[in-house]
Amino acid sequence: MYHAEVRVKVDDLVKTNARMDSLTHAYGAYISDASEERQEGQWEHQMKIRVLPGQFQKLLNSLNGLGILQSKTLSTDDVTSEHADVSARLRTKRAVEQRYVALLAQAKKIADILAIEEKIGQVREEIESTESRLKTLNDQIGYSTITLTYFQTLPLNRPDAPILSFASRFTQAFYNGWELLTGLVLALVTAWPLLLLGAVSLFAMRSWRQRQRRRAQLAADEG
Repeated sequence: MYHAEVRVKVDDLVKTNARMDSLTHAYGAYISDASEERQEGQWEHQMKIRVLPGQFQKLLNSLNGLGILQSKTLSTDDVTSEHADVSARLRTKRAVEQRYVALLAQAKKIADILAIEEKIGQVREEIESTESRLKTLNDQIGYSTITLTYFQTLPLNRPDAPILSFASRFTQAFYNGWELLTGLVLALVTAWPLLLLGAVSLFAMRSWRQRQRRRAQLAADEG
């Protein structure tokens, strides 16, 4: 059995839906599952296509014409040996059921009848489970699977920019200026230790320079 996973970017998702209806009908395939999701910026459709193995490659090649191929992966799954094993187990369980039915027809005691009926019930549950698995394997052997995802990109909805009057812009500019001024004042208040330290350092530097100049002047006068 063949498997394929294909992802395609399309220009028009609605037209692609119609195209896929035509393709599946043309190749005798059917869609077992389908889902669609639309979100901001993208509209996506996913489907699981079941197709006869002889038509698998032809249908797969036809998908290239849907749009821009984004990815494609292929794989195979051989279930032939499991199918043979499950078929053999089913035949064995049915034979066991027939033996229990024969014993039930011969049983005389109530206890024996109840015990055999319980065994028959257990065997029949196992037969139903095995038949279900065999049906699944028959479907897998009879059909290959293509998981197809195609999507269309959508334009993002952007809100229109509001139109502001001169009065609104003037008011906003006033508040912006006021916030700037208060921000500067708060920054100065926060940095007062640094400002004080800078002022003291500047005063000390000026005093030191003045003393140096006086000493130089006295030295010159004495000379």
